[in-house]
Amino acid sequence: MTAEVPTPHGPARITRRDAEGPPRGLLLLGHGAGGGVSAPDLLVAAGAALVHGVHVVLVEQPYRVAGRRAPAPAAQLDAAWLAVVEHVRDDLPLVVGGRSSGARVACRTATAAGAAGVLCLAFPVHPPGRPEKDRLPELALPTVPILVVQGQTDPFGRPEPAPGRDVVLLRGDHSLKSDAPGLRQAVTSWLEALL
Repeated sequence: MTAEVPTPHGPARITRRDAEGPPRGLLLLGHGAGGGVSAPDLLVAAGAALVHGVHVVLVEQPYRVAGRRAPAPAAQLDAAWLAVVEHVRDDLPLVVGGRSSGARVACRTATAAGAAGVLCLAFPVHPPGRPEKDRLPELALPTVPILVVQGQTDPFGRPEPAPGRDVVLLRGDHSLKSDAPGLRQAVTSWLEALL
């Protein structure tokens, strides 16, 4: 099911897929800065969640719905994301996440969203070749369990494990296309433990 959701910065688009059987949770996933919700790693994570009784909502930010490739400022991304959270919220445990820029949004808004966990696919620790532009403080914001799945050769860096934060390194780069079975297993194991 696809629908548009009004946000303070224009309509977002959601694609919802419900798991069969009694649901265990709801997973919201956002896309990367220049990509969409059809990114291979998002689809693998969504598939793993559905198999384990977790409904999935893929979220396209308003700038993508409007046909722009350049992302909106962080405050606009976060406000639009939280509007979607309010639209889809139900009584199920909520897990938020995304790939790259979408993972950053999920981390920044996890507390406001009331999330039970955060799933980060290819979290961009820093821009390629710019380690001084550290984004780890965003990754430290959530006070709930975090799973980071990262490519071993990701030019955006690799975060370290920390209390409450598991990091799974897979072969490959920022796209996380090289090891779909490893990605599926990481997401499945983490969701099983979380929910």
